Amino acid sequence: MPHVVTTPRPALQGMSGAAQVHQVPVWTDNFSWILVCQSTGEASVVDGAEAKPVLDWFSARARPVAGDLVDGPRLTTILTTHTHPDHIGIHRDLDKQGKLAALRVVGNRELGGVIPGLSEGVGEGDEVSLGALRGQAMLTEGHIDGHISYLFGDLLFCGDTLFAGGCGYLFDGPPAKMQASLARLMGLPDHVRVCCAHEYTQDNLRFAWSVEPDNEALAARIRSVWEVRARGESTVPSTIGDERATNPFVRWDSDTVKRRVRAALPDAPLDTPAQVFAATRLLKDKKLYKQQDDSVLPL
Repeated sequence: MPHVVTTPRPALQGMSGAAQVHQVPVWTDNFSWILVCQSTGEASVVDGAEAKPVLDWFSARARPVAGDLVDGPRLTTILTTHTHPDHIGIHRDLDKQGKLAALRVVGNRELGGVIPGLSEGVGEGDEVSLGALRGQAMLTEGHIDGHISYLFGDLLFCGDTLFAGGCGYLFDGPPAKMQASLARLMGLPDHVRVCCAHEYTQDNLRFAWSVEPDNEALAARIRSVWEVRARGESTVPSTIGDERATNPFVRWDSDTVKRRVRAALPDAPLDTPAQVFAATRLLKDKKLYKQQDDSVLPL
């Protein structure tokens, strides 16, 4: 199947121009992200479902120079968020091609036996470098144990923890762990870009509207997102500010969200942010919102 995004986002500038980020559509709704250090040309791929689209991206930007060397971004590093197949597929592909050993593979140090080619283990708060860029590893579990997000200044690579308008399934959980991870991310500045790994935004916002239909910021976001998707463009990255204002999974203080969730799940405790999050996630998993079409949306 073709990718749902036919026109990827143009290159993004980050870290006051020191970094550049490129979006590579993979499979049907995955994204691989390529982070480039502008001063050295060193590049990392984040969230690689498979190798070919990423290698094709680098090949298309290679420029021959004297002595038959190649000038352009150089893939030196893989930043691993977690170990689901659509996030370490690139590791396995490159390993089969004999190319993985030449790369620096960064990931959770506790998962050395699971991440193919892991050569640099990191944990909560560790510095992560790429050329002259300096970032930080953040342990953001809940979707899956050992999930790492990478923060490079105003660029957040958050895998399947935080989505535009949503969050990942709780394969390992528990809900309180995911809520704590999301709360940490919501503590970042509004302007930080959320480079998540999937184009799930429309579905996420359909659910968001079902639990907070009086949110004017959400109504405006829905109209904007539907216009972007009608052009085949990507709604990702969003920003932390966007998520704080409209994402139901981080709006555990919203009276409307709590009222709507209580009406659907009357026995669910809603006394703490973690409980509100848990019930909201459970309600989305029931998929009742899918029984309505887009006519209910503020389009």
